Amino acid sequence: MSRSTPTDAALALHRFGMGPRPGSIAAIASDPRGALIAELEKPTAGQVAASALPSSGKAYRLVTDANAKRAARAVVAKREQDAAAKRQTADASAKMETAGAMVEAEKAAAEAVPDPGRLIYLDEARVHYEAALNAEIGFAERLVWFWCNHFCISADKVQSMSGAYEREVIRPHVLGRFTDLLLAAEGHPAMLLYLDNTLSMGANSIAGLNRTRGLNENLAREIMELHTLGVRTGYTQADVIGFANVLTGWTLLPPGDNPEHGGEFSFNPRLHEPGAQTIMGKTYDGDDAEQGRTVLRDLATHPATATHVAAKLARHFVADQPPAALIERMAKVFRDTDGDLKAVAKAMVTSDEAWDAPVAKLKRPSEWIIAMVRATGLTQADPVRFTGGQALLGERLWRPTSPRGYPDDEASWIDGVGRRLDAASNFAERLSGRIDPQDVIANVLGSVSPEAKQAVGRAESRQQALALLFMSAEMLRR
Repeated sequence: MSRSTPTDAALALHRFGMGPRPGSIAAIASDPRGALIAELEKPTAGQVAASALPSSGKAYRLVTDANAKRAARAVVAKREQDAAAKRQTADASAKMETAGAMVEAEKAAAEAVPDPGRLIYLDEARVHYEAALNAEIGFAERLVWFWCNHFCISADKVQSMSGAYEREVIRPHVLGRFTDLLLAAEGHPAMLLYLDNTLSMGANSIAGLNRTRGLNENLAREIMELHTLGVRTGYTQADVIGFANVLTGWTLLPPGDNPEHGGEFSFNPRLHEPGAQTIMGKTYDGDDAEQGRTVLRDLATHPATATHVAAKLARHFVADQPPAALIERMAKVFRDTDGDLKAVAKAMVTSDEAWDAPVAKLKRPSEWIIAMVRATGLTQADPVRFTGGQALLGERLWRPTSPRGYPDDEASWIDGVGRRLDAASNFAERLSGRIDPQDVIANVLGSVSPEAKQAVGRAESRQQALALLFMSAEMLRR
């Protein structure tokens, strides 16, 4: 069934995009589905201009170097403290002067070696947000966000790499093949650090035989449970162990040993469990990184992976309980195209089930914030404000609380809607002098419910009217 109404254009922008901007509903009203697909066909879809930002390896080296310098200064400070203590013993009258000197020394050390990790994080966050604010529709950006959450890492553990991970892993493959995306994600240093694979050693490896550290199953387990097959899809604990053995040796070059490439992926044969491994009934030979890549390729094309990915996509974009027919249609396209993610996305937006679902799905905080800002026409982001706002609403940027990523169901977010009113009020206060809520209704949203119109009309101030509009069902749900 073809759709070509302003209502469907608004649905396209809210459900599949980042929300309407001034004039965007009219721009795609003649063919909302075609506009979504056209955005995916653009050569720059999902990409960002970020040549000034460091690679993940360079970011990791910068932070490691800073930490080393800070540690060295701490040693010097400790020596000065010890010397001061001895002087105090010899001359009690000099005690106050010595204590003051220590405070000044510590302050000077902190100023001399600032932490570059947070600055890199904020620069990356600005690029991330402005890509969403400036997208015409934002379908490709929403897919970037989806896959970043599917293959999540945490900035709490790898802060300096978190933005580069999105740029190096997710964006290049967001409309490519799932196999390539999977290989890029699992071999990225941020993922290897996040899921502790750098600590994993085969029991019979050279390093394992000489140390007490053993096998770490985290990466193998999450790949099978979260990234590919899904839970209860036939694999066993023995399969997880076999796969974890295959992945031993997947680590990164130590920055201190390699100032040019430290922090980049490396296969260390001294950590690798020797010999063949059997996973889900298939035996994998080899003693190098290719053994693991072969397993990943097989997992990527497993039928269970197709269903798992299709269900997650449909749940994210369409409904908490998506139609089974939609999932099966998307899974079939995944299987038939060898995991072509653009084809799967197209299958979703060309399916009637994706449009017939009621506008009931609660936007996640990040989606709501971007939609609110886009509705005002702003295109630039203050990363401190944006990351702070997301944190306040419980969805810290690139910091999910577990490898499962942030949830996609209403029950997980509904309790936080009250806090959104505070955020909406604060944002409205900043903009009320130059943004008219009636203009937003007329020129951005196109139409709103009678309830929303009535609430805006009865507001006691422009600030209150804007806040109520931002909290309307048209802005909160998709």
